[in-house]
Order: sequence, then C-alpha cells, then structure tokens
Amino acid sequence: MRTVPHWINGARVEGAGERRLPVYDPATGERQAEVVAATGTEVRAAVEAALAAQPGWRAASLSRRAEVMFRFRDLVDAHRGEIATLLSSEHGKTVADAGGEIARGLENAEFAAGAPHLLKGGYSEQAATGVDVYSIRQPLGVVAGVTPFNFPAMVPMWMFCNALVAGNTFVLKPSEKDPSVSLLLADLLRRAGLPDGAFNVVQGDRSAVDALIADPDVRALSFVGSTPVARAIYEAGTRAGKRVQALGGAKNHMVVLPDADVDAAADAAVSAGFGSAGERCMAVSVVVAVGSAGDALVPAIASRLAKIRVGPASDPDSEMGPLITREHRDRVAGYLSQAQLVSQAQLVSQAQLVSQGQLVVDGRDDPATGGPGFFLGASLVDHVDTTSPLYTDEIFGPVLSVVRVDTYDEALRLVNDNQYGNGTAIFTRDGGAARRFQYDVVCGMVGVNVPIPVPVAYYSFGGWKASLFGDLHMYGPEGLQFYTRTKVVTSRWPDPATSEVDLGFPKVR
Repeated sequence: MRTVPHWINGARVEGAGERRLPVYDPATGERQAEVVAATGTEVRAAVEAALAAQPGWRAASLSRRAEVMFRFRDLVDAHRGEIATLLSSEHGKTVADAGGEIARGLENAEFAAGAPHLLKGGYSEQAATGVDVYSIRQPLGVVAGVTPFNFPAMVPMWMFCNALVAGNTFVLKPSEKDPSVSLLLADLLRRAGLPDGAFNVVQGDRSAVDALIADPDVRALSFVGSTPVARAIYEAGTRAGKRVQALGGAKNHMVVLPDADVDAAADAAVSAGFGSAGERCMAVSVVVAVGSAGDALVPAIASRLAKIRVGPASDPDSEMGPLITREHRDRVAGYLSQAQLVSQAQLVSQAQLVSQGQLVVDGRDDPATGGPGFFLGASLVDHVDTTSPLYTDEIFGPVLSVVRVDTYDEALRLVNDNQYGNGTAIFTRDGGAARRFQYDVVCGMVGVNVPIPVPVAYYSFGGWKASLFGDLHMYGPEGLQFYTRTKVVTSRWPDPATSEVDLGFPKVR
C-alpha cells in the first residue's frame, strides 16, 4: 500500500506515526493509499525547518522572491497535465475540472510575482521640520495553512503564494483525503529555487492542526472548510495570540427575476450547481425563483440534468465525477429522502406542494450509482421550504433546491437573512434591479448574470457573516495584508549643534 509522506526541509520524510488514514479512489471505492498522520514531533520539525529558513528567505530581495514565484508559475503550467491527473485520481473530479482549478491557482502565483510593486510602502517627506515618516510592510515569520479536500491545488496556492513572496515561510496541512498534490507543489517550489525549509507539508488530520495552533512559533494560520471548524480554529488560534483568517461554509443563492433569459439562467444554474459534483464552496445550491420565473425555469433545469454524464474521471466523456467518500455520498443522498417525488406534469401544481419540497430529478436513480465508487447523480428539488434541512444545511453535493417567492424584496430578504454570506448572484435584464441588488445584498461576493462570482486574483476572496472568521479575505491585496504587518518609521537626521532637550509632546508644526 502506497504511503503519502511529509515534506520537511526540502525533502520527503516518511511518517513515523502509528495512525494511518485512508486515501480512496472515489471512482472505484478502493483504498489506493494511506496517510501516516503526523506526530507532534513531526509537526514541530516542520515548524523548526521553517523557522530556520525564514531569516535568510526574508533577507532575499523582492526581485529574488518574485523570480522564484515566476519560475514556480512556469513549472506548474508545464506540469498541468500531471497535476490534474493526480488530483483527479484522489478527489474524483474530472481532469478538465482539475485543469480549471490549476488555472485559477496559477492566477495567484502571477499576482504574487508582482510583490515588488505591491509591497511598496508610503513616504512623507518633511512631516515635521527635518523629519520624514515612512511605512514598510514586513513578514510575520512562520505561517501555516489548513486546506480542504475540494481544491487540493488551488486553495493552497491562494495561501502560500502571497505568504512566501512576502518573506514568510510556510507549513501546509492539506486534506488527508487527497494529499498527494501538495507534495508535487512542494517539489516544484524547490525546483523554482525556494530555499529548503521555506515550504513544508505535514500530513494528517485534526491532531496536526491542533499542534500547529499550539506551536508558539506559528504566527498566523489560514483555513478553508466548514463553518463549525472555521469558528473553532479562529477562536483557538486567536486565543493563542495568532493572526487567523478562517473561511467557513456557504449557502449560495441565485436569484432569478421573471425578466431573465430562461435558457441562460438554466445553463448557469446547472453549471454552477453541479460542477465538481457540487463540492464547491461557491456552488449555487439554492435558486430563488421570483414570481413566475420558476414555472419555465424548473423544467428547463430538469431537462439539462438528464443530459449530464456521470462517471469516472478516467472516462473522457464524464462531465461529473463521484463524491469524495462513501460516507459523504450517503449523507448527501439522505437529504433526498426528505422530498416527495413528483412527475414533470406536477411541477407547477400547487395542489402537490409539500413542506419538504418536490423531488423533480432524483440523482439516486442515475446509472452510475449502481456501480462501484461514490457516485450520485444530479438532483433537483422544487418548492423547498426555508425551514427544511434542504435549505438550512450546507449539503455540499449535487443537490439543487428551488425556493419560490413572490417579489424581489422577498428574495433579497431571504438572502440577507441566511446565516451564510459567501456568494450570491442575480439573473435579470433589468440594470436597475441588478444595481439595487449588488448595493443591498449582505454578501461578500456578488455576481450579476455570473453564477460563480469567484474574484480574479487581483481582488480578494471571502464572504461575510458565518462564512468568514477574521478581518481579512484571502488572496489578492488582502492576502498580502494578512501575511505582513506594517511598521512606521519616523526619521530625523539633525545637525548635532541644534540638539536640545524638549520634554513637550512631539510637534509637527
């Protein structure tokens, strides 16, 4: 059985712990590898390697750090196929989907390569007589990242590209469900010229995270995952005196007004709801149909779901792969038992309404679910009540719920009252309605006729409310701000002959 090692001080290190965690092939259900969970000693070794490398890496010029990031970007680009195939084999998403993930990750390397410009401070000459004041941004030291299973390449790159180019050193704890991509990225960083010890990987689960939080030499921690875990990590990390950004869960609403183009809205809902089997924090999980919009939209979505080809990533015709584990697949499928199956003819019949919702397309009937692997087809539930777990829970799978409301104001209130505030979208031809929505909606990322409004790398990613714990969003300008701290220098070079004692408050006039 293949074992997945750690990466410490520029080399692979076989785990010495006793606990072993399974890595499955989601397409077959077979155990393909195992992670030897890091011990506290191994976590400390990774931190010590990062601590030893940090002074030298910090002393490297901005041009040198940017050069390493440029080389890393080119190496990732050259190995896209290898990374995508490895990623697909452990996560289950299609190779094409994995390639898209890598492309978005590369944007962060490209942004970070601009650090010589982005890290410039401010300067005020003659702030007082003979006194200049200027600000500089300096690295924190050793920082850590804890990343989720759904984007094993992109989310780590959200974190470490900015952290490294700012002069920090990094310890990554990837998901134990698909850990191998982290080692390939570590090797590419080494080949790009990053000094040994500047980037380290410790495999494992919660015990490794707890060790990173407890380590006094880890100055900051970034996390992406579920809201309960994000809240716990934020609270534990800040109690330990660390800077923490913890991105939590989501329930992303796509509001469709009656004037929207039905085909465009249906295409968007299917693309955003079922890409990567719905295992995306920015997936659309709720369509809010306003007024009569749902009457044509729901059948249009249903007709598209029948055409989605579900299968393993090894099949080039597959459009949607399996879920990450059997337990997760079964959990997601369990939500469908709460809805009542209806026929197409009953879709808009008010007499058929039940509080749980109408199950229009049942993904449990997809042929792929009858074979090996953790497959579940695309599912559509109409007339979902906002008290139903189908609406209140973050399902994180290929289940799209439709909530019907009478007015735009009801739709806006629905989005704003939800505990999550990650992403949202509105589909309409009315520019005034779109402008009003983006102004009034309480959410961190908004799309106007764009179903997955993930910001480009030179903006920053993150939600509001229970979708984010901390003050700064991830990657982009706020990412660089998170991994640096500001120092303000007040400088005076006086003529010694003018020196005197003055006990008064410093003057600027």
